[in-house]
Amino acid sequence: MRTPEDELATLSEEGLLRSLRRMESGQLICANSDGRKVVNFSSNDYLGLSRDEALVNAACEATRRHGSGSGASRLISGTLPPHHALEEKIAEWKGTKAALSFANGYATAIGVLGAFLTKGDVVILDKLCHASLIDGARQSKATLRVYPHNDLNKLEDLLRHYRERLPANSRLIVVTESIFSMDGDRAPLPEIINLVEQHHALLLLDEAHAVGILGSGGQGLAEELGIQDRVTFQMGTLGKAIGSGGGYIAASRSWIDLLLNKARPFIYSTAPPPAQAAASLCGIEVITSSRGEALRNRLWSNISRLAELLGKNPCSAIMPVILGTNEAALNASLALLETGYLAPAIRFPTVPRGSARLRITLSAEHTAESIEGLHKNLLKSS
Repeated sequence: MRTPEDELATLSEEGLLRSLRRMESGQLICANSDGRKVVNFSSNDYLGLSRDEALVNAACEATRRHGSGSGASRLISGTLPPHHALEEKIAEWKGTKAALSFANGYATAIGVLGAFLTKGDVVILDKLCHASLIDGARQSKATLRVYPHNDLNKLEDLLRHYRERLPANSRLIVVTESIFSMDGDRAPLPEIINLVEQHHALLLLDEAHAVGILGSGGQGLAEELGIQDRVTFQMGTLGKAIGSGGGYIAASRSWIDLLLNKARPFIYSTAPPPAQAAASLCGIEVITSSRGEALRNRLWSNISRLAELLGKNPCSAIMPVILGTNEAALNASLALLETGYLAPAIRFPTVPRGSARLRITLSAEHTAESIEGLHKNLLKSS
């Protein structure tokens, strides 16, 4: 029988061994475990809202009013006023009839795909979809097919093939992200929606890295393109630009009712603390305000600045620097850390083998000086 030590040794030999990095806080300029100050270029807190005074106060007030925990699952007695208020706000924001929140984004993906798919259905995913979406599709018992990243021709072939063969009562769902989490590029969303509609399929769109950043009120890429109402299921996270924690799905009332009756991570988990829901609601309110617009403008100014320095197209707040080998990525990350910049190495299985990288993420809080300093030291390290 293989031992855990054997597996850990193999991971170490392959340059894939990981350990927890202890930080004193999640702030933009934070203390590493050894006390050194570093500028954080690895956080998904794109607007800097996780430490925003309004969100902190909302969380504190909800704790004082409703307690530190929910005490039960949502279907028993764990649904509290902050949960209701948050879901009503998400539905209004995303232009749907209803919404449902989950403890985290992973639970959302597992719950949604497990509830809506079963044996005899088909789910078609972009190859670079997040692991939570892949795991949810695998666990659903539906037939899983993967198309090459953003390959519309292959997607069309798969849709045509299965639409011609599926029984009338079987579901055909396409799953994609709007902004891909490791490459930072965008899905060709209008074309995907056209194909989905032509073949009478459903679309699950994960806007985790687009909400708060794109759209007239931070709703995401679909709203920015004017096609939000054509997306069947709008999924996202509350723990990135929104600055709190959790995940959500926005859809029609009947889909949400089905979800709360069938999504196992929702049914069999204690409800998220009321503080989390209240902070999430406050985060959305900030994002949709004039202050949120100012934060987005500042973020996009930072994105444009670094994109110009790196010679990249400014698509999102995620900018990968692909170095290829695990060793090269680890060495570059360590060299940056020594000069005061945190940009961890991303390796297999998070990204495909041979594409190890530094995944640089930008925030509205970054300064021009910190971005230029990162670029200068990045050139030296890689």
